[in-house]
Amino acid sequence: MVAGLQIRVGICDDHPIVRSGFASLIASHSDLKVVAEAATAREAEALARSGACDVLLLDIALPEGSGIDALRNITLREGAPSVIILSGFPEEQYAIQTLKMGAKGYLSKDAEPDEVVRAVRMVGAGRRYVSESVGDLLASGVSANDPATDKPHMRLSDRELQVFLRLANGEAVGQIAKSLNLSPKTVSTYRSRVLETLALDSNSALTRYALQHRLIQ
Repeated sequence: MVAGLQIRVGICDDHPIVRSGFASLIASHSDLKVVAEAATAREAEALARSGACDVLLLDIALPEGSGIDALRNITLREGAPSVIILSGFPEEQYAIQTLKMGAKGYLSKDAEPDEVVRAVRMVGAGRRYVSESVGDLLASGVSANDPATDKPHMRLSDRELQVFLRLANGEAVGQIAKSLNLSPKTVSTYRSRVLETLALDSNSALTRYALQHRLIQ
């Protein structure tokens, strides 16, 4: 952000009341400005492509894909806005993966208003925002690599995680292939890798795993 200018913020969440709450909070600060809202993964990607915002608050659980899909596609583009992930899921489930995928911050949806504003300002200034709890996760994961905290799904690649979450939500291989612009054979290969990594043997087992680890709702 250029000194003296407002940080332009986009908000993507499929619940209007959530978007309204974040918008009201951001609008109460003169150095921040909400410039656009989105309700789906596709709309989030379109918003990012438009160049309208500097910082995008992006929910993980979205229709027409997911926040994981949108994050991967957004961060692949040059000149993309900085993304702060919003999540109602436990931090240990998604924080490390989304930060590794290119997110500049990770916020729980029940974060205090001051923390949200602080995160937007830091990310808008070109820095990364990591809460104390997420910082502890990163530190323990990097320094210790403790098998007790190294859950199998945390070893999935970005694309494998995308395919896994879609399979866990009941999508067929052909549907996933079309959505991700991949061949069915490629998606089947990713599926096989996911099953092997998670030591599972079926799509229903993937769904049970995802629910057990609170990766889907």
